Amino acid sequence: MKIFKIKPIEKVQAIVVLVLLIVLNLILISKYPDFVNIMPENYKEFIHQFKVSGFDPITYSTVTNWYQGYNVYRHPLLAFMMWIPNVLNAWLMDLTGLNLVQYVVGLILLFCGFYSYIFMRRILVEVIGVKEKDGIILNAMFFGFAYTMVGLVVPDHFVISQMLLLLTFYICGLTINNGKRLSILKTIILFVLTAGVTLSNGVKIYLSALFTNKWRFFRPGYLILGVILPAALMWTFCRWEYREFVLPSEKAVQAKKAAQRRADLDKYAKLYAEQTGETDSALIAQGGRDLYKKHIWQVHEKNMKDPWNAHTGKPLAKEGFMKWTDVSTDRVETIWHNLFGETIQLHQDYLLDDTLKNRPVIVEYRYVFNYVVEALIIALLLIGIWMGRKHRFLWMILSCFAFDMALHLGLGFGINEIYIMGPHWLYVIPIAIAYIFKNANTKWHKPLRIITALLAIFLLGWNGYLFISY
Repeated sequence: MKIFKIKPIEKVQAIVVLVLLIVLNLILISKYPDFVNIMPENYKEFIHQFKVSGFDPITYSTVTNWYQGYNVYRHPLLAFMMWIPNVLNAWLMDLTGLNLVQYVVGLILLFCGFYSYIFMRRILVEVIGVKEKDGIILNAMFFGFAYTMVGLVVPDHFVISQMLLLLTFYICGLTINNGKRLSILKTIILFVLTAGVTLSNGVKIYLSALFTNKWRFFRPGYLILGVILPAALMWTFCRWEYREFVLPSEKAVQAKKAAQRRADLDKYAKLYAEQTGETDSALIAQGGRDLYKKHIWQVHEKNMKDPWNAHTGKPLAKEGFMKWTDVSTDRVETIWHNLFGETIQLHQDYLLDDTLKNRPVIVEYRYVFNYVVEALIIALLLIGIWMGRKHRFLWMILSCFAFDMALHLGLGFGINEIYIMGPHWLYVIPIAIAYIFKNANTKWHKPLRIITALLAIFLLGWNGYLFISY
């Protein structure tokens, strides 16, 4: 637990960051002053009323009235992690008569956002070895990115995942620098915490362990106890969780739909009989089915025009995990306008709107300078990758980034709102650029520092202004 102790050199930065994070959280809380009046019996009102990009306030609902509201295959332990906050919130509700869930969840977000900064600072300075001033500049850039900033305060899982990933990278970076290896126990703890919040990020723990331990990763003892067994137990838990919490409600919904279908068939059969004067029961039943099918098709055509369906691309399959894939959304447009666009610089048009409600999948910037900033950041990222190509730690980070890109750009998971996934991978940019600072000639150091500082100031100003105005 000493890893969470603030070092003397970090204290000034820590105070500044803490104050800024408190202000950001209070700004978001102030947007929804009526949330204090939502009681446990109306917990789903959070999902109906909360509107910040594509983020879901399931955490508000879960902490208000505990239930397994998350997808169990994507966030297997997250609901259970929210049980203690739920107990605290219930006590505060009894004490005050108000639902203070925004403040209870805000403390979690504050903790994770704060330590995201601390662990990123340590990665840059202690693991990579840049100067303290350069670390501050790169960290400011990181926190100036649009969806790093937004992810810090929305009641979703992203900042929790971000903090746990940066914690993992910091531990692995120190282990690599010290010529040691990641123990089985540390691997299990990091996997359970990280995969428990977001299952796919568990892969990044194993990628990090692979680059840290190298060939020792494949030793039978480590592979079985540190990798295969925890993964198998996590998957088994997911299956149990699905059967225990999700399947009963799904069966209830299916039974309700079946009952509604029978009622609709009866209604359309009566309608057919009234319209035609038919008295044969078999013909009436068939005519009712035909009218019902026509009605269902009309509803389907209408629904397909809604953003929820219109902005969702064609999946590889309609069942299982493949139903979340997308093979039809344009990748080039997505990379330019969303992946390295909206993720880093908020769009003025459709500001923080939801793709599945009222925002087009692709939005262009009004000004050329936004694209210049984007191109400059991409160029610095690529130069940083080249400058750090001989460093194992960077390849570890890049492997995690490659995994995300395989999910989002390859399979198309969440591609229509890829920018909200930014907290899972945006760390790659400041870490890669840090290798330019580390390896560049002395004469290039000052211009590089000036360019990076100007980018950080611009991003903090641009995104901060738009976020606060929203």
